[in-house]
Amino acid sequence: MPLVLTEADVARTLEMPALIGAMRGALRSFSAGDVVQPVRATLRIEPAGGYYAPMPAHLRDERGGALGVKSVAFFPGNAGGTLPTHLATVLLLDPASGALLAILDGRLITEMRTAAVTALSVDLLARPEARRLAILGSGVQARSHLRAIALVRPLAAVRVWSRTGSHAARFAREMAGAVGCPIEPAATVREAMRGADVVVAVTAAREPIVEAAWLEAGMHLCAVGSSAADMRELDGGAVARCRVFVDSRAAARVEAGDLLLAEAEGVVGPDHVVAELGEVAGGAPGRRSVDEITLFKSLGLAVEDVASARLAFERAVALGLGTEVPL
Repeated sequence: MPLVLTEADVARTLEMPALIGAMRGALRSFSAGDVVQPVRATLRIEPAGGYYAPMPAHLRDERGGALGVKSVAFFPGNAGGTLPTHLATVLLLDPASGALLAILDGRLITEMRTAAVTALSVDLLARPEARRLAILGSGVQARSHLRAIALVRPLAAVRVWSRTGSHAARFAREMAGAVGCPIEPAATVREAMRGADVVVAVTAAREPIVEAAWLEAGMHLCAVGSSAADMRELDGGAVARCRVFVDSRAAARVEAGDLLLAEAEGVVGPDHVVAELGEVAGGAPGRRSVDEITLFKSLGLAVEDVASARLAFERAVALGLGTEVPL
């Protein structure tokens, strides 16, 4: 019988240090050609104004592989209500037989694996001495990203910006002490970015909030919030100034609005992407100098969800968590 793992179960099974390691392996396998997954197909759900996407993946690795699919929905109208805007469920299958192994709540998996991948990009691409973090956005992903990045760089200072100033202030207040350094709200994006070594954008922006003039030598930027061709957080000039890395070249050609819109403006070409993050994890060149500005454009891949679900399932079995259900 398959095992059902609630969000509370997943929270007990996934630990961020192990998850960052799992994402390193999954993305390395993806870039090496050991993952089968299509570029995400998304359905627009009207009149609710939502989006739905099935995300299947088959990972082949030395641990016996993993097979599964995430069913994910994004309904912005849920904001402020009883349901979260992002809802997800992961089905984990036996790659040897196709049998259903587990049904996992996917909301927390999505939250944590996204932050884990960003932290991996910081580990691989940010300067070793990076200590100052700017977070653009103050929601769930901002909180998860703060915790994850603190595991790969010893942070000395954090600034957070939100369109709603009270939200940034609340974030700074509630996350105080979480990473052992001061957290301050910033009134503007420019103020948040000034002097930062790492800048993480986790917003729902449709138009750029980061301008090229605000980039500083040696920065590492992570553009996480947008995963649609008509949405972006960075303007074209900012993208042009960066050495750009992605999780998937194929997905970036379809979904990475930050890159596609810069290309449409003529400020970058289709070859502006240097490498996939998994290629860097496998030994490809990343940052070339202390002054270079790097950008990781995150879209989120099904293999990340499947690898996370496998980790949660194995840990749940070891701990005796979850509920077996007949189908």
